[in-house]
Amino acid sequence: MNILFKTSICAVILWLGTINVHAQPYIQNKAPLLQKPFMELPLGAIKPQGWLKEMLNAQKNGATGHLDKLYPLVMNDRNGWLGGDGDQWERGPYWIDGLLPLAYQLDDKSLKAKAQRWVEWALQSQSEDGYFGPAKDYEHEPGIQRNNSHDWWPKMVMLKILQQYYSATEDKRVLNLFTKYFHYQLKTLDEKPLGHWTFWAEYRSADNLQAVYWLYNITEDPKLLELAEILHAQGFDFTQKFQQRNMLATFRSIHCVNLAQGLKEPVIYYQQSKDPNHLVAVKQGLADIKLFNGQAQGMFGGDEALHGSNPTQGSELCSAVELMFSLEKMLEITADVGFAEHLEKIAFNAMPTQISEDFMRRQYFQQANQVQITRQMYNFDVNHQGTDVVFGLLTGYPCCTSNMHQGWPKFTQNLYYATANKGVASMIYAPSSVLVKVGQHGKSVQISQETFYPFESKINLKINHREKSLEFPYQLRIPTWTKNPKILINGEEIEMDAKPGTVVEVKREWKNNDIMTLDFPMELNYETYHEGSRAIERGPLVFALDIPGEEKEVFLADNEKVAYGDSFIEVRPKADWNFGLPLFNKKDMNSLFQLSESANPNKLNPWNRENAPLALKVKARQLPFWKLYNGMAGPLPSADMYGLNLNDLKEVEIRLIPYGCTTLRISQFPMLRK
Repeated sequence: MNILFKTSICAVILWLGTINVHAQPYIQNKAPLLQKPFMELPLGAIKPQGWLKEMLNAQKNGATGHLDKLYPLVMNDRNGWLGGDGDQWERGPYWIDGLLPLAYQLDDKSLKAKAQRWVEWALQSQSEDGYFGPAKDYEHEPGIQRNNSHDWWPKMVMLKILQQYYSATEDKRVLNLFTKYFHYQLKTLDEKPLGHWTFWAEYRSADNLQAVYWLYNITEDPKLLELAEILHAQGFDFTQKFQQRNMLATFRSIHCVNLAQGLKEPVIYYQQSKDPNHLVAVKQGLADIKLFNGQAQGMFGGDEALHGSNPTQGSELCSAVELMFSLEKMLEITADVGFAEHLEKIAFNAMPTQISEDFMRRQYFQQANQVQITRQMYNFDVNHQGTDVVFGLLTGYPCCTSNMHQGWPKFTQNLYYATANKGVASMIYAPSSVLVKVGQHGKSVQISQETFYPFESKINLKINHREKSLEFPYQLRIPTWTKNPKILINGEEIEMDAKPGTVVEVKREWKNNDIMTLDFPMELNYETYHEGSRAIERGPLVFALDIPGEEKEVFLADNEKVAYGDSFIEVRPKADWNFGLPLFNKKDMNSLFQLSESANPNKLNPWNRENAPLALKVKARQLPFWKLYNGMAGPLPSADMYGLNLNDLKEVEIRLIPYGCTTLRISQFPMLRK
């Protein structure tokens, strides 16, 4: 067996020397894998514009660009992923998993050089048997989690990094490393399965599995499909758990980040199994996450374990960025509109509010109803000395300090796809541009997406190329929340059955400087959550009570600085927040809620309460019995409270702004019967 194994590695490595990795412009699934509707574009082909570019620049100038100096305990030269005797687990790779795509999307030489150190060390760390990464355990310093250096889990993060690096550079050393490492796994997993050192790799096996399929689509090594079956069999069975439904209905049944990452495993494996039950199970899982644990911003109560739907339960930042990545991978495989819209809800609501504008502080947990941000012990699954909701660099637990960086760069990377029929697709929308090869002859076209989406309903897609005309199909998601959508070419509406909740295809001879305009009218809507509370929505945006706050910087004692940083920010409310809304029907919303738009919106920096481009005014009732409880909004009043007389409650006009613009907020309002 050992002789055969050695022979297969040699054959594959020789093969890599002659294989034409440029045979197709983009990496599509090879038989027997199921063909994907969408293919990811090379890293760097998609560029952010407008407010999205400002978000990425904030990362560059903030913690993403400087984490090695800000968090030296695990990010300096002693890190195990740079050959040192420091942290050998996930924190270093987590950081580079966001830093590297950011560097190429901004085409920033200094960031590229910073990421390259980690790439080079990983590539050069591989041993003869195929193992790569840190290989020796050290006595760790206080504050660094002790883990076996051979644990499968952190290598999965480095695989993601090296995939992205290959996407940007086509450095064939990545293919060699992957080939040898995957054959090492094939040889080793029987004796040391995914759960041999820690349980994390079992729950997060999808990150390993997707990398195996990625390499198979380049080399077509049949041994990789054998490895994929082993990884699926040894991983946590999300398909069965989602079908049984008990797990998601039970408090503390699963770690919140494991759920966010593992959610995609059945869809990843579906490419090989072709069993529709894997897709059905994930859709059921997402429905049950919302039913039993859902919150208005698209996330779920998980602080750290799964913890129900109460809007004061925390939602971890790592969960947000990992759920976004899961939805992105599932979208590429399925073209499912629901995955795209869930992705937008998290990106446009949860993400902007949980990280400071300068990208230097973040919350470990955010709350959908968040009326005060102070250091104290909460009714969370875990508490880190009461620092879990305050804004700090290391407060709560520092995994999010390392992992938050992937959110916006990977969102940017998925704004466009190449399609299986040699076109381009837009399934999520944001200001950006792309260079993509289309048509029968793979000609290059540049598409610029000019828009203030999600704050406005119109999206202009400008087509530029050097040909007289260029025929290719353009696939577009028509949001489920819109009515009477329109598609115009150079100002003229085209006849098309653009039903909400579908993907439509516009195929034509595109002239240089053609402009395709998407008009997706946004109406007010609501979703129902915990205790019958309602969240007000318009398009992909959730609206929340605008609560002004007073910030206070708190400096930590020396004995806490290693764990939680030098200081953190607390925020206390400067106005009332305890309001409920009279029960209403959807048809009444346009008369009850008065929408106003900023005359001169700050289109580069809209994600704060001062610059909020939109606002809603509505008459509410103040609830004097709904009070602060342990630093949080107390239990939600119910619409069916016995003896409650609406006329006895003070009527007040309140102002709502987009959730992503808030720091303090009520986003799930009690409903009051007349």
